[in-house]
Amino acid sequence: MKVIGITGGIGSGKSRVLDILSDRYSAYVVEADKVAKKLMLPGNEVYNKVVSCFGRDILSADNHKIDAKKLGSIVMNDTAALEKLNSIVHPAVKEYILRDIKAQRDNGVDYYIIEAALLIQDNYTEICDEIWAVITDKETRISRLMSDRGYSRKKAEDFIKNQPDELFYKNGSNKIIMNNGTVFDLIKSVDDLFQL
Repeated sequence: MKVIGITGGIGSGKSRVLDILSDRYSAYVVEADKVAKKLMLPGNEVYNKVVSCFGRDILSADNHKIDAKKLGSIVMNDTAALEKLNSIVHPAVKEYILRDIKAQRDNGVDYYIIEAALLIQDNYTEICDEIWAVITDKETRISRLMSDRGYSRKKAEDFIKNQPDELFYKNGSNKIIMNNGTVFDLIKSVDDLFQL
């Protein structure tokens, strides 16, 4: 089984790359954000630690789940709070993925894909055979975030500004997918990487 990490900045088109890998190569795809959300549901150790750390005010009124907007408003502009949250969630996500890799290897999966914005920062290089970075020019990313997610231009620019630049992703990756063109261009780029 080959383990491939997919990373890149917000709006670069990582989700589209995951769809291509799943559809064309029957790849097994795991998104770190989705794993984190699962682990933050009531009944999980991560949930208990986050609530203990940030208090019950982060819970929704009706069902005791963690309210992502409430938690986000705390950590968005507080580096120390964000680091504390990440120190609880990220190791648990990585542990979950490591167990899942073993399970899927036993199930005969050929390609195991991990998508995470912080793939390089969280040292997934240790468990991936290759890291692929999806690189897209800033204006295209802003345009996508505005049209696909309904962000204002300022919100899109703020998100991009708070992430590493292209060079960081390029230097931390084995392979680069340039995603400034059409979906067909992107499919060809992914196909070409599989030929290497």
